[in-house]
Amino acid sequence: MRIEIDKDRCIGAGQCALTAPGVFTQDDDGFSALLPGREDGAGDPMVREAARACPVGAITLSEDE
Repeated sequence: MRIEIDKDRCIGAGQCALTAPGVFTQDDDGFSALLPGREDGAGDPMVREAARACPVGAITLSEDE
């Protein structure tokens, strides 16, 4: 799985970091960021829920081919 965060769309609500704290964090400006080494979701079952929880749809998940 590949996780992409649209930095232009992110409003810093923090729902992703609350839902999947093992994958998402917030940067110094309060916007969503991936934890180092977690760019593939690290098998966390809450990644999909975190993407759904984003109020502005800034998180896109795609399956690796």
